[in-house]
Amino acid sequence: MNMKTLAHQSYTHYFQTPNKKFNRNCILPKNNIRILNHKINRIFIRSCISPNGEIISQISPIEEEKEEKVEVLENMQVLEEISESSSEELEKNESLWSQMAEIVKFSGPAVGLWICGPLMSLIDTAVIGQGSSIELAALGPGTVFCDNTSYVFMFLSIATSNLVATSLARQDKNEVQHQISILLFIGLASGFLMLFFTRCYGLWALTAFAGANNAEIATAANIYVQIRGLAWPAMLIGWVAQSASLGMKDSWGPLKALAVASVINGIGDIVLCRFLDYGIAGAAWATMVSQVVAAYMMIEALNKKGYNGFAISIPSPDELLQIFELSGPVFVTMMSKVAFYSLLVYFATSMGTQIVAAHQVMMQLYCMCTVWGEPLSQTAQSFMPELMYGAKRNLPKARTLLKSLVIIGALTGLVLGFIGTSVPWLFPRMFSSDPEVIQQMHKVLVPYFLALCITPSTHSLEGTLLAGRDLKFISTSMSGIFFLGSLILLLLSKNGYGLTGCWFTLVAFQWSRFSIALRRLTLQDGILYSEDLTRSQLEKLKSV
Repeated sequence: MNMKTLAHQSYTHYFQTPNKKFNRNCILPKNNIRILNHKINRIFIRSCISPNGEIISQISPIEEEKEEKVEVLENMQVLEEISESSSEELEKNESLWSQMAEIVKFSGPAVGLWICGPLMSLIDTAVIGQGSSIELAALGPGTVFCDNTSYVFMFLSIATSNLVATSLARQDKNEVQHQISILLFIGLASGFLMLFFTRCYGLWALTAFAGANNAEIATAANIYVQIRGLAWPAMLIGWVAQSASLGMKDSWGPLKALAVASVINGIGDIVLCRFLDYGIAGAAWATMVSQVVAAYMMIEALNKKGYNGFAISIPSPDELLQIFELSGPVFVTMMSKVAFYSLLVYFATSMGTQIVAAHQVMMQLYCMCTVWGEPLSQTAQSFMPELMYGAKRNLPKARTLLKSLVIIGALTGLVLGFIGTSVPWLFPRMFSSDPEVIQQMHKVLVPYFLALCITPSTHSLEGTLLAGRDLKFISTSMSGIFFLGSLILLLLSKNGYGLTGCWFTLVAFQWSRFSIALRRLTLQDGILYSEDLTRSQLEKLKSV
């Protein structure tokens, strides 16, 4: 029998009509190959071999025609499935890019929020440096007292952003207003508490910091601290208003306020210090006024969004407990990081003048670079609550957002790492002309790069944990990393590893934070995968 008879019309037509059937050369996704094979097999099982060895068809022409029509419909369905699969993949890629664009749009202005604070102190330093050397020296402990003490209240900023973002995710505007009101009260009360502390214990704290032999420096620093202390209530209220705007995904409003404040600070410094010769007191007045103006502008930004930024409510004991449960772990986390960096300075100080000078330069550069990664944490805290437990909950989209944050963090870290490492490597004389100091700086370039490049991605992961209210874990893990890092730092210092040992300990500290946070967020029962909402739900605040 001629082999051509094997090519039955039904399946010959199947392969020869690509417009109606599948083309043999088309490449299909893996999940559709099984369907195609199944249909081809159905074509071949129509024919069977008779007892005398001839191939005969067991299907009548009418049944065959019906079967072909069914196959055509099924094939069209498979094509639709393939098209839908490709569309979903395309939408997923488009969603990733759109999220990355949205992150850049939000976090770009947010970078300015972190830069404006150090910029104000830098303006004071530059202007005062042109005058008295005693006042310039006094500016050191003065800015440390005013700026570093404010980190104690960083929990207030994070709590505000988290609570506002969560309430907005529930689409409860009244709850947002009430939370802003009680947080403004807490900020105002904390501001007056700090004003009282500055008035009563400012000189004592500055004398303990500068030393009893530097009475002139402590006295000049106290003038600066007492004037700037007048802005404590306004500054903390401004922090609450700023964080509320960030929780509403608005970073331009706070940036405009701080930009105006920086301009006021710069002009005030020049006029009061250079022309009117007020010295360090003039610099303090300029900074204090700029902080009050910034707070007022941030409250006005809230008012334009439909909220009353001047409404203050006294929180109930339950509400205070709720805020404490949120801010307590954040406070522990912040203090663990501050304590670790303080230990680095402590151990470097015991190694000699040149080593501590090199460490100071590298640490200042490091802190200036890590500021650029902080907006990623704020982005996660502002955008994640809506996707995790909001009215439009979407965990796959939340995971895609985290992926976008980590990618942007990795790229930012690499750019910052190369730029931040190039400056002390190629231009070390910008900071010191001492050959030994330069040598010590070059010794830590490798660990400096390794610690810096991972920091932005770490911020994005920890911001996601904060947004997901995984507070017990983040505070416990940070405390554990701090104690282990301190132990490693102690061992390396005792064994004579010097400044290089300190910086490699910082590398271990940063990579441990990244690894532990990443592991936590990728667990199948974690906050980005679990459908259980009880871990993230907080009892709604009751109005007073």
